[in-house]
Amino acid sequence: MDALNTLFPALLQDGLSNKLMQEFAWLLLSLFLAWVFARQLGRHAAPDSILFGRHLLDGLLLPMVALLLTYMLDSVVYKHQSHMLFKLAIPLLLSLVLIRLCARVLMAVFPTSPMAALTERLISWLAWLVAVLWISDLLPIVAHEMEQIHVNFGKTRLDLRTLFEGVLSSGLVLVLTLWVSATIEQRVLSQTVADLSMRKVAGNVLRAVLLLIGLLLVLSAVGVDLTALSVLGGALGVGLGLGLQKLAANYVSGFVVLVERAVRIGDVIRVDGIEGVVTDIKTRYTLLRDANGRESIIPNEMLLTQRVDNFSLTQSSVALQSTLTVSVDSDVEHVQAVLCQAALQVPQVLQDPPPQAYFTGFTQDGLVMTLHLWVADLQLGKQVVLSEVHKHAWAAMKKAGIELPPTKPALAPVAAQPAH
Repeated sequence: MDALNTLFPALLQDGLSNKLMQEFAWLLLSLFLAWVFARQLGRHAAPDSILFGRHLLDGLLLPMVALLLTYMLDSVVYKHQSHMLFKLAIPLLLSLVLIRLCARVLMAVFPTSPMAALTERLISWLAWLVAVLWISDLLPIVAHEMEQIHVNFGKTRLDLRTLFEGVLSSGLVLVLTLWVSATIEQRVLSQTVADLSMRKVAGNVLRAVLLLIGLLLVLSAVGVDLTALSVLGGALGVGLGLGLQKLAANYVSGFVVLVERAVRIGDVIRVDGIEGVVTDIKTRYTLLRDANGRESIIPNEMLLTQRVDNFSLTQSSVALQSTLTVSVDSDVEHVQAVLCQAALQVPQVLQDPPPQAYFTGFTQDGLVMTLHLWVADLQLGKQVVLSEVHKHAWAAMKKAGIELPPTKPALAPVAAQPAH
């Protein structure tokens, strides 16, 4: 508490001395220069930028530059002098940098997650608590007391301080990994990789590699022997080989599907009797939304081991067809033209390739006509598009005088014969 014991008597006895005024002026200059620097760089920044934030003050760059300038002044100008205000300002700015970093990264990566706001508050309380302990010179005492609380695992001694530092380091590495991977995905992958599936698998692989490297560095920094992880890796391999065969197969199948691009996000497929649009491909399963709006969870292993009908593999358009029977007195070519023109009245139906109507057969009831058409996607559902086509076709057929086959009269019931 040397800084507080020195600062408060100086304020109470001598007022704002020239030395305190000089330090206060340097701090104001650092904050002003940081604000000018961040404002100049943030003129063309995106509104969801982590460095600049929405209003510049809630971004990361401003407190980070202010911390850098304050630390430089403290190291150069007041290297051999007492620095009361700087000792208070540096922990506060460092805590603000950590809070801004975690808050902006979590809100950018998980914008709708309620856990992001809770994690931000926990980090804020922890950062301000550490800053208070630092300013009051109680941090070394608390760290020493935490070292006395330990647990022995054979020859390994694990104390509370090491565990606490490991958790903090892992959390910081996780936040930095999410930030770097999100930045690379937005700035690099979104411009160089056009395919959404390949962009997703590249982002997942990049995030996993960065996270693995970061966690290995953290474990090495807190004193964990990395050679012991080989035993854990062997046990994990045995567990995957014996008890987690299906789970491992689904994870491996997910990466194979994403890399081979046999099934892509947005494709219309049919697997295991379920037909729908692929809305997302996870590492373990694939989400398939059918025409009724229901989403089915399809294990990725089924996409490799079972037959999958992909209606969007060769082209992005989806083919639909409808069959109807008209009267035997109808003009075939006239019916074909009416059906094609009626289908073009529906906005979802593509004009290229155009709808085609075929005379596919005849029965005792009438002439069988089959209408083929193409739509760009099935976001509205197959039945919705066909319903609109049927409404326009029915109206056009009535207007053109095209009749449907007459309905057969019902058989008259046979009167029961009285018993003799």
